[in-house]
Amino acid sequence: MKYLVTLFILLMLIPPKPVENDDESGNDFYISNREPLVKEPYIQLPIGDIKPKGWLLEQLKRQKSGLTGNLDEVYPKVVGESNGWLGGDGDGWERGPYWLDGLVPLAYILDDEELKAKAQRWIEWSLENQREDGYFGPIPFETEPEPTQGVQKTPREDWWPKMVMLKVLKQYYMATEDERVLDLMTNYFRYQLEHLQDQPLNNWSYWGNRRGADNLMVVYWLYNYTGDEFLLELGDLIHSQTYEWKEVFEDGRIANLNPVAHLHTVNLAMGLKAPVIYYQKNQDEQSIRSVKEGLADLKNVHGFVSGLFGADENLHGNNPTQGTEFCTVVEMMYSFEQIARITGDTYFSDYLEKVAFNALPSQHDDHFETRQYFQQANQVKISHEVRNFYNDANAQLCFGVLTGYPCCTTNMHQGWPKLVQNLWYATQDNGLAAMIYSSNQVTAKVGNGTEITIAEQTDYPFKEQVNFTIQTPNDVEFPFELRIPGWADTASIEINGESWKEIKDNSGQMVKIDRTWSDGDEVTLHLPMDVRLSRWAEQSVGVERGPLVYALKIGERWEQKPPEEGNWRIENPYNEVYATTPWNYGLTNEAVNNSDFEIIYTDKKNVYPWNLENAPVEIKTSGKQIKEWTMYQNSAGPLPASGQHLYGHQASTAEVQTEEITLIPYGSTTLRISQFPVVE
Repeated sequence: MKYLVTLFILLMLIPPKPVENDDESGNDFYISNREPLVKEPYIQLPIGDIKPKGWLLEQLKRQKSGLTGNLDEVYPKVVGESNGWLGGDGDGWERGPYWLDGLVPLAYILDDEELKAKAQRWIEWSLENQREDGYFGPIPFETEPEPTQGVQKTPREDWWPKMVMLKVLKQYYMATEDERVLDLMTNYFRYQLEHLQDQPLNNWSYWGNRRGADNLMVVYWLYNYTGDEFLLELGDLIHSQTYEWKEVFEDGRIANLNPVAHLHTVNLAMGLKAPVIYYQKNQDEQSIRSVKEGLADLKNVHGFVSGLFGADENLHGNNPTQGTEFCTVVEMMYSFEQIARITGDTYFSDYLEKVAFNALPSQHDDHFETRQYFQQANQVKISHEVRNFYNDANAQLCFGVLTGYPCCTTNMHQGWPKLVQNLWYATQDNGLAAMIYSSNQVTAKVGNGTEITIAEQTDYPFKEQVNFTIQTPNDVEFPFELRIPGWADTASIEINGESWKEIKDNSGQMVKIDRTWSDGDEVTLHLPMDVRLSRWAEQSVGVERGPLVYALKIGERWEQKPPEEGNWRIENPYNEVYATTPWNYGLTNEAVNNSDFEIIYTDKKNVYPWNLENAPVEIKTSGKQIKEWTMYQNSAGPLPASGQHLYGHQASTAEVQTEEITLIPYGSTTLRISQFPVVE
C-alpha cells in the first residue's frame, strides 16, 4: 500500500504534455501566436482559471441576479424566443450576441450551471445550423418582414453581428474546448474569403467597416490553433476593408473640434485596437505609436478626468457635461485588454484600470438592473429633460432598462467578466503575470508544467498593498511578473517579509521575479498612492490617487418615474436622481497649491464599495461655493475659468466662506463634480 501511495505521488508530479505549438520558443502550455504573427508577451488563460474574490465576486453575483442573468425575461421581444440567433423571425442583428458576449464569460467564471444552460441554447443553435457553404447566423428572409417596434431593420447577412458572435464562440471555446467551434469558424472564414470581394464589410451597413478589427482578431486567434494559411490571406483582406483607424489617430482628425469631428463614440472605442490587431501581422511599431497619438488627441481636445471622452454619439469636446455612452466604456476596456496583452505596454493597462475603476461602476446601478445610456464627468442632475448632447432623446441620462438606446442594455454585460479574464496572463517563458489588481485566485501551469495556485488578497484600488500567496505541490522555478503602474513614483516588493526590490523613478513597467518558489511563499507589492492633480477644460482640476479619480460627495434623491405610453425606449419604469446637497463648489487655490488633501479610510465592511454609503475611502479638502455657477440646460453650467476673479471684485472673495468638503471615489458616485474650478 505504501508503495502504491508513493507511485501515485510520483505520477502526480510528472509534468503534463505540452500543448502542440509549431514554434520552438514560447509557452509550453498555452496557445500563443504562431509565425508569421508577432509573439505577444502575454497569453490569455482559459476562462474559469481566474476566480474573483471580494467585491469583484460580489459584482459578478449582482450581474447574475440582475440584467445579465435575466435579460431574456426583462427584454423578451428582442432577446427572447423570437430572436434570429435562436432561429426565430425577430431581431437578427447585434443585440443577442452582445448579451452573450458578457453572459458566457460570467457563466464560466462563476461556474454557474443555470447561466451556462441559458447561453448554451444560443451557442448550440449557431453550431447546429451552419449552412453547407459556411454561412452561419440568422437565416436570411426571402422577403423582409416589417420589424418589431424597437428592433433595428438590417439585413440578416450583415457581417457586423457575426463579429460579435465570433467573440462569443471564442470565449466559449476558451472555457470548454468544444472542437465544433473551430470547425464552424474555419468554414465561415472560407465563406468570408469567397464573398468579401463582392460583398465587402460595409456592404449592408457601415458598422462592419468601422469594426472590422473584431473580425480580424478572431481570424488570427483561429490561425494560432489550426495554422490554416488561407486565414492570413483573409486577414489581409479584412484589414484592407476596415476603416483607416491608424491614419485617423495619426493625422489629427480627432483634434478637430469645430465643426465636431464625425467620429462615432463606440466605433472609436472599438477602433483603438485596430492598428494593434494588425500589428501582429505587419509588425510595424508605428501602429502602436499611432494609438498613443490618438489617445493624446482624445485627452487634449475631448478628454475627461475619468479616462473617457466627450462623445454623446459623435465626438463633442471636453466640456465635462457632455455625455459618454456606456458601450464606449466597455469597448474601451476591451480594446485596452487586447492592446496590453499584444504589446506588453503597461500604459494601456493603466488606462484600462482608470476606466474600469471609475467610469464603469458609476454607469450602472448597484444591482445591475438599470443603466445610463450617457454619463457625465460633472453630473449634478439626472432627469428626462433636454441637454446639450449631440444626440439628445429618450431620457439618455436616466437610469433605465431601455432609456436612450438598447445597444447598451445588451452590451454592458462584458465589462466586469472580461476584466476578470485579464487580471492574469501566462508569459512566453512559462511564467505568470499579474496585470490588473483585485482579490482573486488563479490556477495555471508554470515552469516544468506544475499546476500552481496564487491567491491574491488586496483592498486595491482603494488601498496600496497587494499580497500574493503561492500554493504549489512541489518547489518549482518560474518567472512571476508584477505591473508597476505609471502613477506609482515609488514602489517596493517583499518576498516572505524581506525586502526584494525598491522601484523609484522607474514606474510604468513590468517587474520580473525569476526564482524557485515553494508552497506558502508570499509576495507583497507596495504601491504608494500620492494625491495627484490633473488639469482639464478651463484649467479645472481633477483629483486622482492611485487608479482612482475622486469626486465631490453629493447627496442623492432617487425618484422612480412611470413608463411613457407609446415610447418603446421608456416602456419600463426609470429613475431620475436629484441633488440634496450643494454641488457648485470649487477647490481653493490654497488647497491646490499646498496639496492639502487628507486621506481617510472609512473601514466600512460592506463588500460592495460602489455607492455613497459604502465608499471605503474619502478625501477631505477645502472648497468654496461659487454662487455664479448655476444650472444651464439641466446640467451644471459652463465651468468658471480657474484663476479668474469669479466674484467680480477682489474684495468680495473674502465674503465667501471656506468649507471642508468631502471627495469620494468617482465610481461610488451617481451625482458628482469631478473637474473642479479653482477659486481664491
